[in-house]
Amino acid sequence: MTQVPKHADDSCLINQTVPAGILGSSSEHLDEKSQLPNLNPNPNEHSDTGGDDENQAGYTHAVENAAASSSSSSSSSSEAGNDDNGDDDDDDDFPEGGLRAWLIVASSFCCMISVYGIINCTAVFESYFSTHQLVGYDSSTIGWIFSVYLFIVFFFGIQVGPVFDRYGPRWLVAIGSLLVVASQLILGLCETYYQILLTYSVLGGIGGALLNIPAYGVIAHYFKARRGFATGVAATAGSIGGIVFPIFLQAVIPKLGFAWSTRIIGFMLLFLSAIANLLVRSRLPPSRHPYSVMPDWSLFRDLKFSFCCAGVWFMEWGIFTPLSYIVSYAAAHGQDPTDAYTLLALLNAGSFLGRFLPGFLADRWGRFNVITVTNALCVVTILAFWLPAGDSRPMLIVFAVMFGFASGSNLGLYPVCIGQLCGARDYGRFFSTAMMVGSFGTLTSLPIAGALLEIGSTPEQGWLALILFAALSYAIAASCFLGARVLAVSWRVKEVY
Repeated sequence: MTQVPKHADDSCLINQTVPAGILGSSSEHLDEKSQLPNLNPNPNEHSDTGGDDENQAGYTHAVENAAASSSSSSSSSSEAGNDDNGDDDDDDDFPEGGLRAWLIVASSFCCMISVYGIINCTAVFESYFSTHQLVGYDSSTIGWIFSVYLFIVFFFGIQVGPVFDRYGPRWLVAIGSLLVVASQLILGLCETYYQILLTYSVLGGIGGALLNIPAYGVIAHYFKARRGFATGVAATAGSIGGIVFPIFLQAVIPKLGFAWSTRIIGFMLLFLSAIANLLVRSRLPPSRHPYSVMPDWSLFRDLKFSFCCAGVWFMEWGIFTPLSYIVSYAAAHGQDPTDAYTLLALLNAGSFLGRFLPGFLADRWGRFNVITVTNALCVVTILAFWLPAGDSRPMLIVFAVMFGFASGSNLGLYPVCIGQLCGARDYGRFFSTAMMVGSFGTLTSLPIAGALLEIGSTPEQGWLALILFAALSYAIAASCFLGARVLAVSWRVKEVY
């Protein structure tokens, strides 16, 4: 039996139940309903008309509720999408300066001098160990001490980065400070290879890893447009440490001995660490990304990030070879080992200007543009000044200053380049992953350089191989950073990126 509808409107599909979100707007569908033919022949039947009025009112409310629900759902989805894309990092609300922001830069400076100030003294320690405690060991074996130190500083960042994003910098900086100070205080007591490896490389490396990520990360919380300049200012700590510590060791070791010299450096680091702990703090709320201490392999789906990480790897090969062997090179070519420490101080003096000036220019000309140019300049300085230097002290001085300037931006600019590929609240995760890749470059750089130094029938052939290794590494690094830039903005020369 077929049931006949009581009202014509009851047979209309529009008046049937409509799922929320299907109807776009109430006015649209009301207009559609008003255009339907009037199948009620008797407009004076009040009962029917009343029914129609009730249906009309019910329909209006239903459609309006559906439209409101759809709008609310769409708005929520849009907000969720923005959250997923990392666009809620308060990118338009960075202080970009002011007392609080520059105090954060000061705290980062104090952290970095405890890490990169010691790294820039590698040549001093390498030269001293090879002629005293480790006189019977070859260059490659001694090189592992410094490579393991650098590897731990960078590799352990993969665990430190997510902790920084989730919990902030305070506990990381406090524990890291204690470890780097303890490393220097104990180092003077070490006499054997394994003691130096455990104290300098492991203890100092873990402390450096806990300081390194927060030192860069807190700057990313306070600066965006001027991040390159702010990071460059903080990164001058490595240059200042690289100037002060070698000259200090050169003057004090003959008078007080190696043990008390390293203890005094430990007390210097204790003072700087106290300042860092008083000033450091984060600004942005914790990251909502799931907490994990394992590498986030999904980041490598972005080819720009992958090229950037490869550039960091080869850049580590390039930079630490001259830093570690310039003193030994000078001594091997007839210069007094103590006076050769001056070359390291000159190199770091050149890097002082090379740290903040390229950072200042990078904010205006593009971070990837500038780091590509400075890596290419490193290739030129190595081939033009170090390769033909020989026993010429003036040529070595020119190389030290020029290479210091060209390489000064290396460790200050690549964190800013990484920050350009992510939001501020996820910076620790991206930066620590890039450093994890770079850590394998630091782990292998000095052993490879030491092994190259042993090849050939004459010492000069070994030095030639080592110098060409450094130049080739920088050439590949420059190509990788250029590749990341091309993927982002193509070959447009005037594009700021």
